Amino acid sequence: MFHPHPAPEHLLPIIECDPWREQYFRDVPCPPDVIVPTDDMEAYRLFPQHRWVYNKLRLCETQGIEHAPHGIRPTQFPVFSKPIYNLNGMGVGIGVMWNAEDYDRMITPGHLWMALLAGEHVSSDVALVDGNPVWWKHAEGVPLADGAFDRWIIEAGCRPDLEASVGAWLREHMAGYTGMVNMETIGGRMIECHLRLADQWVDLHGPGWVESVVELYTTGRWRFDDGGRRTGHSVVLFGDHGYWYRVDENLVESQRHRPGISSIQITFHPDRLPERHAMPPGGFRVAVVNCWDLEAGFAARATLAQAFQRTRQVGPMIVTPEHRAA
Repeated sequence: MFHPHPAPEHLLPIIECDPWREQYFRDVPCPPDVIVPTDDMEAYRLFPQHRWVYNKLRLCETQGIEHAPHGIRPTQFPVFSKPIYNLNGMGVGIGVMWNAEDYDRMITPGHLWMALLAGEHVSSDVALVDGNPVWWKHAEGVPLADGAFDRWIIEAGCRPDLEASVGAWLREHMAGYTGMVNMETIGGRMIECHLRLADQWVDLHGPGWVESVVELYTTGRWRFDDGGRRTGHSVVLFGDHGYWYRVDENLVESQRHRPGISSIQITFHPDRLPERHAMPPGGFRVAVVNCWDLEAGFAARATLAQAFQRTRQVGPMIVTPEHRAA
């Protein structure tokens, strides 16, 4: 049976820890006693029965993927290394161990190694009712390096093989759970499972989707009209690590009005130390452009890149006690 979770008084019903994504939720009605999590820390707190999915050792074990915590030497190389738990995401602490020398150098408490998978990297949002999938949406990642992605293709079509294999896993392991999950797979094997939706491209699912998610958490029913599916793109802009970046709000607003653009996110806190952001080794993510027209997305990204390149500087723009504590 589905039971909504009461919301603590200090929390909004739709939990969004990234202010640049509040644009997708601020105008959507949500009952005050229902919480829709969009980050893993809140989801972990809300769903104790299923929080084990954040344990990468268990996730590998349930799929028969070779793995072990650091301290147990791999039987062969290369292998992929990552934290056993990482609720901040963004590929923090990941890396490939190509040989025994890498293993000896990279060994870290709280990390595991697992088989190095190959194939398409796909992020799948799934609506579940008592562990049964009732809606799917897939996004294929176009990788850069070191955990960074150049863009994501939010697909209009289905992936029958992936839905069959991951769906069987969900029905076996997620009974009793009603809500959204986000699964990341490489070559059809799961590497991540999140008890939440992917909030980077919410606007590309179509009108009424967020309202349907709220209804799922409120009543346990899924009734989204998905007849207008179309392909969208989430184009990412990375800068170099170690810099402060200024935001030109007028320029950002002008790019939002380009034909073919759905939304723009500036994905960092200008008043927070750069090193206090969870970012992949491959770059500091400064913006995301969600679009229906890929060329328009590329053009908006190029314009933003030039602006950020001109304004970046080493070290804090203003050194205050607040910056040091941020």
